[in-house]
Amino acid sequence: MNTELDIPKVEILGVTGIPEVHSGFPIGLGITKACGTGGISIDDGDVVVVTQKIVSKSEDRIVCLNNVLPTDDAAEFAAVSGRDPRLIQLVLNESKSIVRKDIQRGILITETHHGFICANSGIDTSNVPGEDMASLLPKDPDISARRIREEIKNGTKGPSVGVVISDTFGRAWREGHINHAIGLAGINAFKDYRGIYDAVGKIMNATMIAYVDELASAAELVMAKTSGVPVAIVKGYEFQPGDQGLRSLLRAKSDDLFR
Repeated sequence: MNTELDIPKVEILGVTGIPEVHSGFPIGLGITKACGTGGISIDDGDVVVVTQKIVSKSEDRIVCLNNVLPTDDAAEFAAVSGRDPRLIQLVLNESKSIVRKDIQRGILITETHHGFICANSGIDTSNVPGEDMASLLPKDPDISARRIREEIKNGTKGPSVGVVISDTFGRAWREGHINHAIGLAGINAFKDYRGIYDAVGKIMNATMIAYVDELASAAELVMAKTSGVPVAIVKGYEFQPGDQGLRSLLRAKSDDLFR
């Protein structure tokens, strides 16, 4: 008896052949072209995971540190920590508040204007061409995801996909980094198990799985930092369509026991 169809499975395909992204580059169309060249189909129900870095490049969110004037606060932090005062100033500019700081070790955990809690306001200098250049997060990653989704729809003449923009964040209480979702389009953030009976017949009251974070993290396995693969297509995962965006994932400060 063939039971292959009964085996749950998900397939993750790295998209190669996307050129170096510049300001104004249409990412969604670039994805469809690269998929066509690489023999990858984009089908209804696929999830397209896109790294933040190419989104920031396409939206001109790359900053030259030589154009950043540090304030006294940034200069003081940098003098003690040994970090670049221009980079510290960018972190402060892109933050709504400072959640934690360790001047001796040069650590800044901030809340960004989007509401993300992360190190250095999500600012990164890796995989950015040129000297003294830094990448900022997109201004509104949900809008970015919606634009990419529309470009994919136009480039493929119809398939309905979910789009997730991912970035690498650290984790409280655990070493190492994983990819998280920072922007969504066409896909809800959660799988809600509340009110459903578990395997032993008990009703679940609190379980909500943030599967968009799981998809972002899983996609990183084929988009490793140094591989030059900025996009992955996830096939076979049944997600709930929606346009709530990423904000539904952000815990209110009043509900946060650690701030």
